Amino acid sequence: MAAMDTDHQDAARGDTSADAQTSYEGASARIEEIIRRLDSGEAGLRETLALVREGRGLIEYCAAELEAVGQGLEQLRLDELVTRLQDDATAAARRADPERAV
Repeated sequence: MAAMDTDHQDAARGDTSADAQTSYEGASARIEEIIRRLDSGEAGLRETLALVREGRGLIEYCAAELEAVGQGLEQLRLDELVTRLQDDATAAARRADPERAV
């Protein structure tokens, strides 16, 4: 029970685990913990405020991570498209002038 109290004291101070600060998965897990604690109705007023603040920060972090991954995927799709277009152009040029084909 003392460990649980320590966790809640950490949350009330706005402390988050190193894992939650360094990975999307860790942040998501911490958000779930926060939701469970808030849903339990056991958090006091100050702890509730601290948990909501922490949760908001984690949600913003997760949103930024998702945006970065989305941009990375979009870049990969664009790179693949450019490669396909270049390959198509090369193939068309070879068909148009078979003697120049390498």
